[in-house]
Amino acid sequence: MSDTGIQPAAESTAGLSQVQRVTNMFSAPSKTFTDIRNGHSSWWLPFVIYVILGYCFFAVVNTKVGIRQASENQIHLSGQKTQDRLAQLTPEQREANMKITTTITTWVFYLSPVFVLIWGVVAAAVLLGTINFGFGGKAKFGSVFSMWMYAMLPYSVIKPILGIAVLLAGAAPESFNMKNYAPTNVGAFLSPTDTGAALYAFCTSLDAVTIWTLVLMGIGLATVAGVKRGSGYFSVFGWWVLIVLLGVGSAIVMG
Repeated sequence: MSDTGIQPAAESTAGLSQVQRVTNMFSAPSKTFTDIRNGHSSWWLPFVIYVILGYCFFAVVNTKVGIRQASENQIHLSGQKTQDRLAQLTPEQREANMKITTTITTWVFYLSPVFVLIWGVVAAAVLLGTINFGFGGKAKFGSVFSMWMYAMLPYSVIKPILGIAVLLAGAAPESFNMKNYAPTNVGAFLSPTDTGAALYAFCTSLDAVTIWTLVLMGIGLATVAGVKRGSGYFSVFGWWVLIVLLGVGSAIVMG
């Protein structure tokens, strides 16, 4: 993949295969990131993995929970202000609202590959600006985008697999939480209705797979930019802390 854009391009020197790059993310991530820095930045395989696992997860949610039930659960967990607003509606209005919410949720699942690409472009642009202008890096957009695709593998592989396992093991449909479906964080072991909204949002952010992914991004960003790892970690975790704080603040406002 060319560093001047997102689309893969012919590569002049032989590097790792995409299968090797994917497997290295779970054993020797530096090899993958070094290969990307050297110009071998095709990213289609991790994207295909995301799409396959995402649709498998959607199929299991639809079968074991139902999109309608999953949407109702999210409304129930959305905060007291939302509950009060819905309580003021007539039964007909609530049903119409529920149909719209279910349709939106369904299309979010269907269009998830598009959202992955959009989020990747935004994340790559932000990280590129941070590492180059903030820490004197020499990264190019294509390398950062490819790095992001590979670094996201633990999150995008382990999370849906665990979510599928939980559902197949017989989790109650009424307790399914689309925003926190895998037992990889502190919040997964707390009741979202009995725990304060801000505390629950904070505990949910303390996610082992997320932190693993962020560490990989820090290593990868530093590698493709040619800077110290500390700069990569600071760039990635700095944005993560900001996002966590915004999430906690939003929970307080909505709660």
